[in-house]
Amino acid sequence: MKRLILLIGIVFTCISCQRGVSVHNTEAHFAYITNGVASFWTIAEAGARAAGKDLGVSVSVHMPAQGVGDQKRIVEDLLTRGVDGMALSLIDPVNQTELINTAAKYTRVITHDADAPQSSRLVYIGMDNYLAGRMAGKLIQEGMPAGGSLAIFIGRLEQDNARRRRQGVIDELLGRSHDPLRYDQPAAVLKNERFEIVGTYTDQFDRAKAKANVEDVLTRYPDLDGVIGLFAYNPPIALEVITQAGKLNDIRIFGFDEAEETLQAIQDGRIYGTVVQDPYAYGYRSIQMLHDLYKGQMDVIPGDKFINIPARIIRSDSVVSFWADLKQKLSPTGHESVIAPS
Repeated sequence: MKRLILLIGIVFTCISCQRGVSVHNTEAHFAYITNGVASFWTIAEAGARAAGKDLGVSVSVHMPAQGVGDQKRIVEDLLTRGVDGMALSLIDPVNQTELINTAAKYTRVITHDADAPQSSRLVYIGMDNYLAGRMAGKLIQEGMPAGGSLAIFIGRLEQDNARRRRQGVIDELLGRSHDPLRYDQPAAVLKNERFEIVGTYTDQFDRAKAKANVEDVLTRYPDLDGVIGLFAYNPPIALEVITQAGKLNDIRIFGFDEAEETLQAIQDGRIYGTVVQDPYAYGYRSIQMLHDLYKGQMDVIPGDKFINIPARIIRSDSVVSFWADLKQKLSPTGHESVIAPS
């Protein structure tokens, strides 16, 4: 931290990067920082870069592969080099609040996808993950009308979005009241008269661990009825393991996010459905927001400091049109502008 403060003091002595202050003599540079490496973030990157092109600003995208420490290093390096704003998806919002608050003293900081509501960030761009989790719970109820046993797979639970998303699934399946702050321990077996959740299995973005988790669950629960993967890579991995085990007709698979393998499997009838976010819009709107703030337009921040980009359910009846739209946005020459009124 001493290194960070010293370097910041040197770099920012002659650079005006306070929030709401514009600098017009150089091209603005905004950083878009993810919380890991996944196909989800490739889509978000496309949105961020499209916004940079449309707005005529420089955009750098950073995907930490080694967790919290790697993300912290990226933030510190960006601050020492000088950046006009950064959009962060936090890995561990509670323990990274100090980092955000320090960065926010010298540049514009917003969050996307995974929030840090107790920090000095200016605004959060994303969705209500608890409600999206409840949406996924409804999808499971639809696909498993008789109920049954279910396992949950997810990258990590330190993230605010992951914790709320998973809790929403559980609360919906168990018929509980709305409470985003409720938290059930991952190892707990939870059940009501229809569903039994045998556990929540984390992998810390380690694909090998994610695969081993599914294999272990299939061994421990040979009569398992369903699985849901709550990070983009979890559903394809679950599909691979379940297919190899010859249990595709016995275990119903549900997804979250829009990995190509998941969309193809929905189209083929191997995954029932998925709840998708809009990572392209996360990337685009983040850069747009930073650009507006750079120009001094503080009124773009809503009173609740939340820009909601709602989730939606994709089933076999909507996957083709959804995927075609996604492919167009990912095309180098075919992105769709999503500039919102300032």
